[in-house]
Amino acid sequence: MVKSGILLIDKPQGLTSHDVVDAVRRKFGIRRVGHSGTLDPLATGLLIILVDKATKQFNRFTNFDKEYAATLTMGTATDSGDSQGKVIASAGYDGLTREKALSALKSLEGKIEQTPPMVSAVKHKGKPLYKLARKGLTVERKKRLIEIYSLELLRFSLSEIEFKVRCSKGTYIRSLGEEIALRLGSCGHISQIRRISIGAYSVNQAKALDAFNENDIRPV
Repeated sequence: MVKSGILLIDKPQGLTSHDVVDAVRRKFGIRRVGHSGTLDPLATGLLIILVDKATKQFNRFTNFDKEYAATLTMGTATDSGDSQGKVIASAGYDGLTREKALSALKSLEGKIEQTPPMVSAVKHKGKPLYKLARKGLTVERKKRLIEIYSLELLRFSLSEIEFKVRCSKGTYIRSLGEEIALRLGSCGHISQIRRISIGAYSVNQAKALDAFNENDIRPV
């Protein structure tokens, strides 16, 4: 019998979080498997998989702060806020400097309001927004109060801004990227995103999807 606990998985790009859950179910031959927070197919990085009785502790893990590294591509906005969406707007970014990028990032630290993107898992009348978005529908979403604990510039070029963010639960990195671009007088979309940590758990502790086994299940 498979023991209860959590698995730390480094999710590869191109798979949904549910794809990873299915892989764990097949590996261990059990159905009682879940995850503690969705990563989109574009995203890579830490995914906490809950095994057997640990699925009851879902809320404990979703409440943890998170850390991400992401790349904002300037000049084009998409309907999804990331590189997998359709381009809906474009704008120049002449005059963009490292100093302006640093200032924009610094201005977003602290408590801010954020509107969940249409491609998020937030539910509207019982249906996830991303399912409505796939049908080409857009609905009004309530803004949420989140907190950006730190926002660090990792790399700067005229077309790309790579940053690291440590934030509260409920923070959407696509929306954050759009706001950064807006404060720089342009538009943009997230082209890469990687979740580095969830609470005290780091992606450096995680196993690749093809390299985990039952010995990697941690007690909780």
